[in-house]
Amino acid sequence: MFYTIETIAPVCESLHKAGKKIVLATGFFDLLHSEHIRFLEKAKSVGDVLVVAIESDLRAKKAKGEDRPVDPQQVRGQKVSQFVDYVILLPDDFDHFDAFDSLMSAVRPEIYAVSSHTTHIKSKTFLVEKYGGKLVVVHELNPAVSTTQIINDSMI
Repeated sequence: MFYTIETIAPVCESLHKAGKKIVLATGFFDLLHSEHIRFLEKAKSVGDVLVVAIESDLRAKKAKGEDRPVDPQQVRGQKVSQFVDYVILLPDDFDHFDAFDSLMSAVRPEIYAVSSHTTHIKSKTFLVEKYGGKLVVVHELNPAVSTTQIINDSMI
C-alpha cells in the first residue's frame, strides 16, 4: 500500500504515540541499485520505522532528463517497499518549500536520513528541526555507482 502526504499523517501520529522512532528519507530511486539499497539499510538502522517518500515521474523527468525515470513511480514504490516500512508517493508539485514543509509536518521524523550529496541541506535541516527532528547523513556518495552511470554503461 502506498500513502500520500495526507494519508501518512495519522499513521505517523500512531507510531509516535507508540514510542517509535521514525526515520524519513526522500528521493527518486530511479532504477533501484546497490547504493540505493545501502542507503535505505543505513537509514533504517538509525530508527524503528523507515518512511520513504518517492518523487513523481514528472519531477524525475524535470530533474534528470526526458528519458527518465527508467521505472515509473508505482514500480519504484514497489521496489523500494521491499526495504522500508512505508512508502509515500509524492505529487508532481512537490517542488517548493511549503510542499516539503507539509511532508515534514505529516511525518514529524526524529531523523531525516540523507546521503552526502543531498541538495538544499540548509532548508531541509531547518524544516526537520522545526518539527523536532534532526538531519543525519547516513551514507557517503559512491561515485562509481549511480543510475546515470548504469544507464551509460548499458549503452556501450
